[in-house]
Amino acid sequence: MTGATGGKRAGSRRGPRRRTTSRPALLALALGITLSVVAWGYLVYAAVDFGSTARGGDSQAWVFLAIASVGAVACLFFGLMLVARLLRRLGITKPPTPPETPDAPSDGPRPIGGRRAAR
Repeated sequence: MTGATGGKRAGSRRGPRRRTTSRPALLALALGITLSVVAWGYLVYAAVDFGSTARGGDSQAWVFLAIASVGAVACLFFGLMLVARLLRRLGITKPPTPPETPDAPSDGPRPIGGRRAAR
């Protein structure tokens, strides 16, 4: 019997260490997502506050309510677009396949008379 380090197949069972690379683009995307979600939350809170003020009789609060609502929608949309980009960069999702063009069908030449005549 041989020792733990001897023998025909002695050696490390681990592969070579991969170097971790810094990915500043991913960090920027994560920071952008965080900022847009925080801004969205603040704008939703402000819209609720402006809504309660507007229902109390302040007519100018309706304008601020509309602006805060549109801003909240924009921040949420922007954050979701950044999430999609982050997932694409991480390799979790794949880019969409290009649509078929009518000039180059993939099934070959079209039969004369259409689909019913081809039967």
